[in-house]
Amino acid sequence: MNVRLIPAILMALMWMSQPVAAQGYGGLGTKAEGYDVPQRGTQLQFPRDHGAHPGYRIEWWYLTANLQGEDGRQYGVQWTLFRSALQPPQQAKRGATSDWHSTQLWMGHAAITTPDSHHVAESLARGAYGLAGVQAAPFKAWINDWEMSGDGGGGASKGVGNLALSASGTDFGYRLALSSDGPLIFHGDQGYSVKSASGQASYYYSQPFYQVQGQLELPSGSVSVTGNAWLDREWSSQPLSEDQQGWDWVSLSFDDGSKLMGFQLRQSDGNNFTSATWIQSDGQTTAYANNKLKMTEISRSNAAGREVPTRWRVELPERGVDVTVQALNKDAWMETSFPYWEGPVNIKGSHAGVGYLEMTGYQ
Repeated sequence: MNVRLIPAILMALMWMSQPVAAQGYGGLGTKAEGYDVPQRGTQLQFPRDHGAHPGYRIEWWYLTANLQGEDGRQYGVQWTLFRSALQPPQQAKRGATSDWHSTQLWMGHAAITTPDSHHVAESLARGAYGLAGVQAAPFKAWINDWEMSGDGGGGASKGVGNLALSASGTDFGYRLALSSDGPLIFHGDQGYSVKSASGQASYYYSQPFYQVQGQLELPSGSVSVTGNAWLDREWSSQPLSEDQQGWDWVSLSFDDGSKLMGFQLRQSDGNNFTSATWIQSDGQTTAYANNKLKMTEISRSNAAGREVPTRWRVELPERGVDVTVQALNKDAWMETSFPYWEGPVNIKGSHAGVGYLEMTGYQ
C-alpha cells in the first residue's frame, strides 16, 4: 500500500465509524471544542479566505459545471477538494515532530455525468510535502495530480479569477478553462450561513458566474464542451446540529440570468431547516432564512441500491419561483468514502434552466 494514503484512509474510516444519528451526517454535528468557530459579523478577507483555514475542522472547494457537448448531449462535471483536521491546532502542534505528523488530511472527488453514465474517482492525501493543499494567491488548489488553478486571488469583484481545471479517473478525465464574468456571492449574513435553529453555522460564499469550455475524456472518446460553472467555498467546525441527518442542496441557473442557491437540512424529528440565496443577473443578492424555501419530493429512483429523490419541486414564493428539478441521470451516486448523490439537473416551470443537486444521508 502507498504509505502516502494511509493517513487519509484512516481519516475516512474514522469518520465513517462515527454514529451519524448522534453527531449529524458524517460526524459534522460533532462538538467543536478546541477548534475555531464562525462568528456572525466577521468580514471575510481576500485573498486570504480563498486559502485554507487549518484552525477549523472541515472545509471544501467545490465546483460543479453544466455542459453541452459538440455532440448535442448534456454533461455534468464535479471537482471537489475537502480538508479535514483530525485535531485542534494546539493539540496537533504539541504532537508534531515532522511534516508527516500533519493532522490536516485531504480528500478529492471528481465526476463526469452523462445522460446514461456516471464516472467517479476519489483521491486521498495528507497535508505533507506538497501532496495536497490550497494557495490563496495566485489561487491554486490541488491533490496529487488533480488541480484547480486561477490567474487571480483578489477581492469580491474577481474572486479567484479565471480557472484551469483538471482531474482524471480510471475511465474518464477532463481539462476545462473557466472565465469569470461576475462577482463573489455571500450567503446568509455576509457569508455567515446559519444551518440550524440551535445556531450552527459556516462561512459560505460562491463564485457562480463562470463560462466554461474544454475537453472531456470518456470511454466513448473525447468530446468538446461549453457551458457554465459554479464554485462554492465553505468552512466550519460544527456545520450541523447533532440531530441533522443529511441535506438536499441545489444550485440553479435560470435562462434569464438569475440564480438560486437553496438547501434543506433534514432533522431526526421530521422537520427541515432551510436557507436560500436569490442572485440577480448583476450579482445583487437577497438572503432568505428558515422556512422561506420549500423543497418537496416528487419521485424517487433506485441509485446504487438506495431510494433517492431525483425529481423535486422547489418553491421560493417571494421570488415567484415554482419549478420542477429533474436529474439528468438518476444513477449519479458518488460511491466514495462518504457516499452521496450529486448530479446535474434540468429545470422547468416558472423558470427554466439547468443546475446541480446534491443529497446526503440517504442510506
